[in-house]
Amino acid sequence: MCVREEYRPADGEAAALLDEEDSADHYTRFGVAVTTRLPGVGTLCPFVGENGAIATQSLVNVRLGRKGIAYLDDGLAIDAALEALLDADDGRAQRQLHGVDRDGTFAFSGEECNDWYGHHVGENYTVAGNLLTGESVVEAVAEAYEATANDDERPLAERLVDALAAGHAEGGDRREDLPIQSAALRVVSDEPRDYSPYYDDLRVDASETPVADLKETYELARQGYEDVLDKYDDGEEDDPDAE
Repeated sequence: MCVREEYRPADGEAAALLDEEDSADHYTRFGVAVTTRLPGVGTLCPFVGENGAIATQSLVNVRLGRKGIAYLDDGLAIDAALEALLDADDGRAQRQLHGVDRDGTFAFSGEECNDWYGHHVGENYTVAGNLLTGESVVEAVAEAYEATANDDERPLAERLVDALAAGHAEGGDRREDLPIQSAALRVVSDEPRDYSPYYDDLRVDASETPVADLKETYELARQGYEDVLDKYDDGEEDDPDAE
């Protein structure tokens, strides 16, 4: 899943020690969450920057993600950037490639992807999957996200994990003979922060329960982030990133 959200600073995600001149009426955040019945999905599929989010799936080609983000940073629109990359890709028929930028969305599923495969495009988000138990998996992810879209009380990272959990509960990846799985999420915001939230870049690289483990990791990382804010906002220690 790839998501773009516009939000105001006081949205429940603590923005630590910002100077007044750094503040703005609103900011933009992008996120990707993904899970599969293979190890290490976080090293291959999610690509996020301040100008967009991209996921490369099915027969993964990491170059599509890396170059796609670079094209967005150069000012290309998401549809132009990703279509150009696919046009030059000999493996196009086996690819899934989707994402969002500041103005639009793009989703592609090649005709040689493995059933069930397909994608869904919503308002400011995309969902895609292959080797799924059925279309209802993608629909469940989309519905779970839409139910909390732009929720000012919950960080995007938390809501992305919940969307993955909804798809997993619906059946998820159909390859039950592959027990070792993985999950990952990444969120990037253009909001200036003294300390970036630890819970915005998380991976579970090898587990039989990756979505549940990602949820637990998120909760611990968020608590750790809040502990750091309490400790260093009080001036107890020097900058934690100096350690």
